[in-house]
Amino acid sequence: MLNEIDPARIQAIIEKLVSFGTRNTLSNQTDPTRGIGAARDWIASEMRGFAEASQGRMSVTVPSYVQGPAEGIPTSTVISNIVATLRGASDPGRVYVVSGHYDSRNSDVDNFVDDAPGADDDGSGVAVSMELARVMAMASRSPAATIVFAVVAGEEQGLYGSAFLAEQLRNDSAVDDVQGMLDNDIVGSSTADDGSTDPFDIRMFVQGIPPTDTLSEVMARVQVGGESDTPARELGRFVAEVGSNSVTNMTVQMVYRPDRYLRGGDHLSFLRNGFPAVRFTEPHENFAHQHQNVRVVDGVQFGDLVEFCDFEFNARVARVNGAALWALAQAPGTPKGVAIDTSVLTNNSTLSWALDASGGGSVAGYEIVWRPTDLPVWTHAIPVGNVTQATVLLSKDNVDFGVRAVGSNGYRSPAAFPFIES
Repeated sequence: MLNEIDPARIQAIIEKLVSFGTRNTLSNQTDPTRGIGAARDWIASEMRGFAEASQGRMSVTVPSYVQGPAEGIPTSTVISNIVATLRGASDPGRVYVVSGHYDSRNSDVDNFVDDAPGADDDGSGVAVSMELARVMAMASRSPAATIVFAVVAGEEQGLYGSAFLAEQLRNDSAVDDVQGMLDNDIVGSSTADDGSTDPFDIRMFVQGIPPTDTLSEVMARVQVGGESDTPARELGRFVAEVGSNSVTNMTVQMVYRPDRYLRGGDHLSFLRNGFPAVRFTEPHENFAHQHQNVRVVDGVQFGDLVEFCDFEFNARVARVNGAALWALAQAPGTPKGVAIDTSVLTNNSTLSWALDASGGGSVAGYEIVWRPTDLPVWTHAIPVGNVTQATVLLSKDNVDFGVRAVGSNGYRSPAAFPFIES
């Protein structure tokens, strides 16, 4: 499946998006050739075309709302997302999201008249969502869980489209749980501002303490040293493990912070709604090619132009996302109710978790994973069978534990960190 991801199609998507001149959220929504409305209609049409190959498994919607005057929105403006949903075959209420934003900006975020090509920011991320939707719609197998391929608006004005999408998913009675969101924003260039290249690495920004945690929940994490074992960090570890290999030809570099300094992205909307989310961004940004009017100054070209994109790199990023999404959606869900017994002093460790009652993912058993507390990734896995409690001959004082589910198909879920059993 990953081999079907085509750099030429990535290029065609980005070039078409740039052809709309500007995609500023405040720009024209009815002109057929220029502005965000024209871009919206083209993306929706393409997604519907992809869905035709899915044998009814994929549906496409364009959910919209009117955003009243607010920060970055001087007058009431329609915010429209394009959402392609590939329904899970056995566990459709468990959802994973991949997203990019199709709005663009130049030096002035309120300038909706002049060109804002937005090739890298974020035509590159839109291309990831669209190309993955095309490839997975044609797949001969369905995922066990549901995958949402989203293209959202209003990011540059203040994450409006992604906030709308996250709230819709949270309130959707058909959605049991959003267990992961992958945000692709500025993933189209491998070249730094000094001309050096890094074509085989991608940064992934991973939040620590969830913004939805209460003070008591934060203290519970701190008490057991779980600050780096939040749902987003566990999602990040999973993505880095699955996405870094010879097939993707990429290495995922985990960065333990929500985002770059002075910047933000659509993953934050999902984190604020209590969903695990991470953000991909190219390893070395060129700020002359972001949020800039198209111009030449002292021989230096400014502006977010197609000529600065690396479509092979962009395709490799799409493969990282595709590998992670497919593995997530084919595996059982992340275990719930994971706890560690501290009722007595012992050098053994007893962990427990809830039975997977979803019926999706075909749980064959569970593994207790562990690592030394000073290492960032899991280093060991202990199969314990299809049970809901197990004791291992390791002291909980010395290592960090997690529990992950193993499907009958061999796919493993992200791990869940144990809290003190109440």
